[in-house]
Amino acid sequence: MWGPRQPGQRWWQRAVRRRLPVLGWLPRYSLSCLRLDLTAGVTVGLTVVPQALAYAEVAGLPVQYGLYSSFVGCFVYCLLGTAKDVTLGPTAIMSLLVSSYAFHDPAYAVLLAFLSGCIQLAMGLLHLGFLLDFVSCPVIKGFTSAASITIGFNQVKNILGLQGIPRQFFLQVYETLRRIGEARAGDAILGLSCLAALAGLRAMKSRLHPTASTEPLAARASVLLVRSCATARNALVVLAAGLVAYSFQLSGSQPLTLTGSVPCGLPPFRPPPFSKAVPNGTVPFGRMVQDMGAGLAVVPLVGVLETVAIAKAFASQNDYRIDANQELLAMGTANILGSFFSSYPITGSFGRTAVNAQTGVCTPMGGLVTGTLVLLSLAYLTSLFCYIPKAALAAVIISAVVPMFDARIFRTLWRVKRLDLIPLCVTFLLCFWEVQYGIMAGVLVSGILLLYSVARPPIKVLEQGVLLVQPGSSLHFPAADHLQDIIRDRALAASPPCSVILDCHHVSSIDYTAVVGLAELLQELHKHGISLVFCSLQDPVLRALLAADLEGFRHFPSWEEAARCSEAELGGSRAACIDSTGESSLLPAGLIQ
Repeated sequence: MWGPRQPGQRWWQRAVRRRLPVLGWLPRYSLSCLRLDLTAGVTVGLTVVPQALAYAEVAGLPVQYGLYSSFVGCFVYCLLGTAKDVTLGPTAIMSLLVSSYAFHDPAYAVLLAFLSGCIQLAMGLLHLGFLLDFVSCPVIKGFTSAASITIGFNQVKNILGLQGIPRQFFLQVYETLRRIGEARAGDAILGLSCLAALAGLRAMKSRLHPTASTEPLAARASVLLVRSCATARNALVVLAAGLVAYSFQLSGSQPLTLTGSVPCGLPPFRPPPFSKAVPNGTVPFGRMVQDMGAGLAVVPLVGVLETVAIAKAFASQNDYRIDANQELLAMGTANILGSFFSSYPITGSFGRTAVNAQTGVCTPMGGLVTGTLVLLSLAYLTSLFCYIPKAALAAVIISAVVPMFDARIFRTLWRVKRLDLIPLCVTFLLCFWEVQYGIMAGVLVSGILLLYSVARPPIKVLEQGVLLVQPGSSLHFPAADHLQDIIRDRALAASPPCSVILDCHHVSSIDYTAVVGLAELLQELHKHGISLVFCSLQDPVLRALLAADLEGFRHFPSWEEAARCSEAELGGSRAACIDSTGESSLLPAGLIQ
């Protein structure tokens, strides 16, 4: 969190401030911060309203549910969030997951938000944020890249005005290509025009350079105008498309596919549905949970991953700290409270967070402004949303997800570590089949590669009159036999026989199985007249070996001393060596039991 810790606070005051980060920045709030937060909040609000309508389409829900999901998170994160830049709300990836696990049913989507929030809240209270570290970057990149293609192609049918296209990716590709001749000219022209406009405004913004105060007023004003238009490009494109559709409506002909009527007013405050009425009876809560299945694990996990990754990125960029467990609490609370306002699961949005940061937001107060704009839109503008063409919303979605596909990651991993391409490709390919299978398979493959590195640590072997063996990492039970085999094979094959020095300066920990393996190795080499000595032992490893009371155990501060002692032994003169009952050169005498 930003801001220094106040000295002289009691423990309960620190606990309250940690759980309510708003208490840290609100007392120092100023008018200059208010001005910047208002600007950022309005700018993000102009982005979130059209995106919310579009993301509801991705989730397979009526468009108003996108707006229902866009304001509670803004208010909650203002109180509980630890990153000043992050904005919560519907996103493309979360909408794709909701589409998969809520079956295009608002009741399932709202219940999924409630249960996901409960899981995230429990993770935060139990300080389980460290579990996120087990999802590797290649898995995340593979998932987001596959999601960008899936979401983007899912909107091609709206660009072309096609109806009745299945949502399963491979069937969707087949049906879209088969029926491309049925495309509606009006939707296609408008959709492609919106895509071109969004791409042009994005490119224009990226090429703008900051203006100096010495430049003419007209130049600075023109740059500000272009930057403002480029930042609010989603709202401008949707507004222009809506005006085109409205003009066709007035003329009596409508060549465009429109969003349709949107219920007016704010969502009612009511508990999430714990059962669902169907024509033949009622679907009970247990059956609804069973239907959602793996979604109850995938949705909260991906939501937290997305939010924490975004928060960490912008915290590093803007020089403040975040609390991952507090982010879990904020996410969980936002989803739980949001479900009482008919929200589907929400998470941090990278695009809107970037807009927030670029417009100079000072505190999470900007989220209050954004949430208020969404509420005003629901209260007064929903009657106008029916004129928004679906092709325009599809263009907004495609424009938002294109940057999510990172083609460079494949080349980067090929250069850095080719083994990481395996979880990346597994996740990427399987996510086209089912999202949960892709993520689970990617995490499983990453775990196997991690375990393999533990079971087969790098071991360097040098022959310098003695056999110097240097393990490259800690020694745990999967690696015990591997280390024994390498030392045994090289020591017994050496001619003439030479002593073995186990250099442990990279070994920071060792477990009981590895200690037992070393004891067996000491005895076996001793039978063949070969000595095994240890050097450069770190304190935890030395304590473990001394406690095991290994027969014939000797250790030295460095491999040079160990080599001199071994050479003296081979030459027939025994050097004074440190045995397991002597004083350690690495530990104070008081630590030897």
